[in-house]
Amino acid sequence: MTAPDPSKASFYATGFAQMLEQRGLEHLRVRARGKTLNIESGPEDDPVKHARLKRDTVHLWILQVADHKGRFQPTGLRADLDTLFEILVHDFGWLLEPIA
Repeated sequence: MTAPDPSKASFYATGFAQMLEQRGLEHLRVRARGKTLNIESGPEDDPVKHARLKRDTVHLWILQVADHKGRFQPTGLRADLDTLFEILVHDFGWLLEPIA
């Protein structure tokens, strides 16, 4: 069995999803797509977009948040995943609430 390739977003998606779950955000899932981690909820075939993280360099990611139409908007935030997770939960927590 080979070790996971940390250059792939799917490697980080699992860890990010676990961090969300530990914070009581089990309704969210993290889907890896290319160099992005999409944070979404709802049905698989019609997901509600909440936020996404785009890989910028080896250790830095860019945080974008979804507007009311599901289009991603820049936040101007660029940091490592752990820092962006804390910012997302604390400063943008309202974006992570379940949408009925």
